[in-house]
Amino acid sequence: MEYLKSIFSAGQILRKEYLGIGLVLLLFAIFPQLVRSFDESAAPIDPGALSAILMAVLAMLIFKLSTWWLIKTIWPLFATYSEFHFETNFKSLQSWQKVIIFLGFYCSLLFAFILILIAIL
Repeated sequence: MEYLKSIFSAGQILRKEYLGIGLVLLLFAIFPQLVRSFDESAAPIDPGALSAILMAVLAMLIFKLSTWWLIKTIWPLFATYSEFHFETNFKSLQSWQKVIIFLGFYCSLLFAFILILIAIL
């Protein structure tokens, strides 16, 4: 029971991820009917093919949640640093360093999303 309390009280980041996973699961459940309400001639493959994007988002959110949970469990000092000190250190960097970090992070998330989508399709 203590373990479950620690998971649910882990902070704002985990709450956002649980909310995102729940929202994507809800969208995945109602998406085929929603598409048919707009386009009655939608073939059965259309909702299924478009639902693959929701599955990729769900897989990415679950991956992010599990990695953040592992970081908090295995390396709590790094989790504390990223929550409280990373922003101040990031602001002290030069602008070209910020751009490289931002684009590297963005490209890695985009690449992960594409790989997950390819794996699902």
